[in-house]
Amino acid sequence: MTTFTPTSADEVLSAVQWAVGENAPLEILGHGSKRGIGRPPQTEHALDLSKLTGVTLYEPEELVLSAKAGTPLAEIGKLLAEHGQELAFEPMDFGPLLGGAAGRGTIGGALAANLSGPRRIKAGAARDHILGIHAVSGRGEAFKSGGRVVKNVTGYDLSKVMAGSWGTLAVATDVTFKVLPAAETETTLVLSGLFDDAAVAAMALVMGSSAEVSGAAHLPETVAARVGDGAFRSAATLLRIEGFGPSVDYRTRHLREAFGDTAGIDEISGDASKAIWRAMRDCVPFADGSQKPVWRVSMAPGEAHKAVMALRMEVAVEAFYDWAGGLAWLRMESDPEAELLRGLVKRFGGGHATLVRANVADRAAIPVFEPQPQALAALSKRLKEQFDPQNILNPGRMG
Repeated sequence: MTTFTPTSADEVLSAVQWAVGENAPLEILGHGSKRGIGRPPQTEHALDLSKLTGVTLYEPEELVLSAKAGTPLAEIGKLLAEHGQELAFEPMDFGPLLGGAAGRGTIGGALAANLSGPRRIKAGAARDHILGIHAVSGRGEAFKSGGRVVKNVTGYDLSKVMAGSWGTLAVATDVTFKVLPAAETETTLVLSGLFDDAAVAAMALVMGSSAEVSGAAHLPETVAARVGDGAFRSAATLLRIEGFGPSVDYRTRHLREAFGDTAGIDEISGDASKAIWRAMRDCVPFADGSQKPVWRVSMAPGEAHKAVMALRMEVAVEAFYDWAGGLAWLRMESDPEAELLRGLVKRFGGGHATLVRANVADRAAIPVFEPQPQALAALSKRLKEQFDPQNILNPGRMG
């Protein structure tokens, strides 16, 4: 097996051109934090971008940052924090869930997987913040799209096409993202002891209010015990309020009044609040070191708990809800139960389910990503034919 470790865009181009010439498929990876997602690699060679690192441009006043694709998100986050800024889409760190180390995800991987977090309802995902890319297609051709300023929309959609393509269309070498000011302060309100249906009603009330909540999640009792260093002794419904101090105080009071200042409402602020939402973002409750199947289910927030209830009538499953992220996270005991789960998702309003953790045999045997409708599958096929006609890049990863 040959592993290429380029340190420049030109070296990436040379490696892909070699692969095209030899008809030798490549596995594309950064630090491998998401390597366990998707079908197992069907390659003998790899293109490792972990040495293609470094921030190439950062203009805090213009809210723009460019970096080489292998640059760790942790490094970028630290730089942005020094200037009171952040990647507002809260890219998830899959490392702990998949049995790896935290902090090894890359900025290129964030785009390839179209990462997002609990702020998605307000801030969107990676595709909503990408401004431009430099990349190498599966034809062995270098191209660029977009620019370094928010106003420049030339080729903007082509940058977005790369979001969620999991390295199957092109290898990004340099990416440019919009960055935003970080919140001055944050507070999390915790409603204790609610059952799933009552929690959904409470979150719907809050999200429809003027409180501008930036995160809403519900942890059933067995899951809540694994978050916040054991701070939750019963089911916990979490509501995050971010912004300037006086505004956060006002909106917190507003929410308390909306709930009648219930005695069961607690407040968690500052670093403790941030830690809780990192745990939500990174699916920490299921980061147990096992290979028990874990699903990331995107569906209408008000219907997810109904699908889970129906699922529990058939199989053993644990779940929690990133309501504002539009997600339900599920952990099965053994069998992924793909057909059953996807049938229930369709029955309760539709959506898509991605198997983000499973053993190699299960990943090879079932569709890891939601099967696409016929029209969308045809479009995806045409895109693949245009960008990577020889199926050189991450062949088979998406099914």
